[in-house]
Amino acid sequence: MTHESSNMLSGKTVILSGGSRGIGLEIAKKLASDGAQIALLAKTAEPHPKLPGTVYTAADEIREAGGKALPLVGDVREESNVVEAVNKTVAEFGGIDIVINNASAINLEPSDKIEMKRVDLMHDINTRGTFLLTRTALPYLKKSSDPRILTLSPPLNTSPKWLGVAPAYMLAKYGMTLAALGIGAEHRIPSTTLWPETTIQTAAVQYALGGDEMMKVSRTADVYSDSAHVILTSAPQKYAGATVLCEEVLRDHGVTDFSKYSPGVDEKDLQKDLFVD
Repeated sequence: MTHESSNMLSGKTVILSGGSRGIGLEIAKKLASDGAQIALLAKTAEPHPKLPGTVYTAADEIREAGGKALPLVGDVREESNVVEAVNKTVAEFGGIDIVINNASAINLEPSDKIEMKRVDLMHDINTRGTFLLTRTALPYLKKSSDPRILTLSPPLNTSPKWLGVAPAYMLAKYGMTLAALGIGAEHRIPSTTLWPETTIQTAAVQYALGGDEMMKVSRTADVYSDSAHVILTSAPQKYAGATVLCEEVLRDHGVTDFSKYSPGVDEKDLQKDLFVD
């Protein structure tokens, strides 16, 4: 992608949920390359046996990319953790300009098989966590000269093809979308949701969806970070209240060749993501 660093994000403060690894970390590093200050709220204080990275190694990568980082160990399900994270972010950086709701849980089991504790977990992290972090940051977003909310969740597609695929997961992800867009509309803060057309090379795809074979037909995480950067450096109203796809944003920005995001794989062989016709 040829999008030059705009430095529009220099000195802006971002609070991002999740982000020890994967898409959240890629977005954080992309914004950091413009000089953004990133507060990273994530649970991973100690290395995971299967997954790379902790909130502290992520903070190091953000600093290496050119931004400031504040690692915060916490859980978006715990109100006290979220309040503390917001307070520490404001104490460290002086305010909050951008909230990025990235923390998410996935389970695609059918409705008659999935345990209710798994349903509750997805609701608590995805929908409630998005609502909680966004509302807690509201007083500071309202003081920002250019507040934004970006949420990594899908468009509200109720076509029969998708309604019956994974209702528990769908409810939790559509809840994220509604929470973020609803709070944005209520308080007149530009709020956008972002979702990929294809699966992305993440731990969730590797371990929950299809292993190495699925990874091969998925795009790299920078398709997400590049499109997030475009949204957050565009005019505030351009994507306000919109549910957009990563590739749609990049095409709108003039990108025509997506091969860098799926090296060695033909476009037609890529795996379509859930909820995208």
